[in-house]
Amino acid sequence: MEEKKLDINSIIGFVLIFGILAYMLWQNQPTPEELEAQEKAKQEQVEAEQRAKTQEQEQTKEVTSEDLELGAVGDSLQQIALNNKYGSLAYAFSVTKDSEEETLVETDLLALKFSTKGGYLSEVRLKDFVDFRDEPIYLVKDNNASFNINFGTTDSRIRNTKDLPFQSTVTKNGEITVVSMKLKVSESKFLEYRYELKEGDYMMDFTVRSQGLSDVINGSHEINLDWKHKGYRHAKSISYENRYTDIHYEYENGKDDYTGMRDANETLSDVAWIGYKQHFFSAILLTDTPFKTATITSKNLVEDEAIDTVYTKDFASKIPLELKGGEVNYNMNWYYGPSEFRTLNAYGRNLDEMVPLGWGIFGWINRYLFMPLFTFLGGMMPYGIAIVVMTILVKICLSFVQYKQFLSQAKMKILKPELDAIREKYKDNKMKAQQETMALQNKAGASPLAGCLPALIQLPVFYALFQFFPSAFDLRQESFLWAEDLSSYDTVANLPFNIPFYGDHVSLFPLLASIAIFFYMRLTTGQNMQTQPQQEGMPDMGKMMKYMMYFSPIMMLFFFNNYASGLSLYYFISNLISIGIILVIKNYILDEDKIHAQIQENKKKPKKQSKFQARMKDMMEQAEKQKQAQQKRKK
Repeated sequence: MEEKKLDINSIIGFVLIFGILAYMLWQNQPTPEELEAQEKAKQEQVEAEQRAKTQEQEQTKEVTSEDLELGAVGDSLQQIALNNKYGSLAYAFSVTKDSEEETLVETDLLALKFSTKGGYLSEVRLKDFVDFRDEPIYLVKDNNASFNINFGTTDSRIRNTKDLPFQSTVTKNGEITVVSMKLKVSESKFLEYRYELKEGDYMMDFTVRSQGLSDVINGSHEINLDWKHKGYRHAKSISYENRYTDIHYEYENGKDDYTGMRDANETLSDVAWIGYKQHFFSAILLTDTPFKTATITSKNLVEDEAIDTVYTKDFASKIPLELKGGEVNYNMNWYYGPSEFRTLNAYGRNLDEMVPLGWGIFGWINRYLFMPLFTFLGGMMPYGIAIVVMTILVKICLSFVQYKQFLSQAKMKILKPELDAIREKYKDNKMKAQQETMALQNKAGASPLAGCLPALIQLPVFYALFQFFPSAFDLRQESFLWAEDLSSYDTVANLPFNIPFYGDHVSLFPLLASIAIFFYMRLTTGQNMQTQPQQEGMPDMGKMMKYMMYFSPIMMLFFFNNYASGLSLYYFISNLISIGIILVIKNYILDEDKIHAQIQENKKKPKKQSKFQARMKDMMEQAEKQKQAQQKRKK
């Protein structure tokens, strides 16, 4: 087949065709006038389409929730939609603005913000206090708390006041500032939260009342007050702070109790007040008419104490409310302030129980002895010096107890050779050995119990002070020597790691206290080890005391490393003084030769047995006779 080639004639033909097409396009292009007319026609067509679309949207516009909240009452479509969506509370939404608003009210002690959404406090700041970072103390902020009344309406709906719009008004009545938050059903029908604030007072009057809502609130449906609160961390040691963060309450005509560190879920009856205690600060709800029942819950939010945590515990209370004549009417109070004994006690409503001074005799010792004494001393000197002075006074008062205890130990030490001889003589007759031992101790005027009783006398004082220092609000952020805050732990070194049960720091006061208690126990335990005989079949008391001499200081070191440095300071000074008292008694007061001579004189004197001793002797003799009789029968 012959291959086709592009010859000169074909090229000329293509060129002519292209030239003819270009000429035709040039001849048929529109003039500038025609181009302008076409552009104008397109613009008119676009404008016509937009007008048509706008008219269609206006005719079929949907009434959204945003449109409803603008409150255009005059628009019939919006009003119908409000009624359909909110029922009997449509008026409340029609007269409020679109956005949530806050009302700021201040006294000399409190800075408060009230939110129009829910009518509750959205912020509570205590103006006189700062936390361990020198930041303001907030008890309520950033939605960590809520106050809500849940109720049913006659149009078969369930409402929560925390989601509903309130209208706020602030007025002055002399020195009292009144904040009224109203959820309006009409101009004359409403639910009102009324707050009355006074200068110089952490307590505010709080009233919840309704007017004209008997045909709105469904009385057959349960009405519940829900109060929730997450406690902010305010202290350097969150573990120490969390130990004293719990719910306190008064119930059943004056009884008081608390949940403690544990998670709790309890149902109470006849509740007069509920307090959410955050160690040194508290939020308390009080009522003039006790709530018939209340369910309280507490949940620990600190999962890892080594991690910087915002909240400590989550508190909640669910309280059923009762209607009176179809209306809600409760006179209550809010307290937002320090957990300080004098401040709380001044209200005379048993609120001082928020401060854990101890139960029974321990609370009495703190309330009527240590608290007045510490307040008196703190008014004249720095609180660190006041702790030292109070410790000295307490130890001086108890020095006679230590003297009696050491005297008893000295007598037992002198009698030990004779007691050992008795046990060796009657090693095959334990009952007889015990009888002779008691007889010798009775004649000499020495008894192991004489050394135990003085120690027991000191226990109430020891435990009372253990309760007192963590509750002493006056110690908060008071410095002494290297301790920046006597209500928290002192730090002389930070560790690059965390030791379980100890922490990531070294506190010097617990270390000094542990060293002091070691030397104190070495003095007292050494004396006891010399007086305690080893009995067959019984644990080696000497070894046990030796172990305790080392174990107790180590335990104290770990236990108190995160505790208040004021408490460690007390134990350090207390043990130093105890060591000094023992050395003085041992070296300058007690004379073992004189004590030995006195014991010999006591032996010569006829000793009249008490009824208890005579009864014990008879019992032991009867037991010995029965034992001998049994042995004869076996033979």
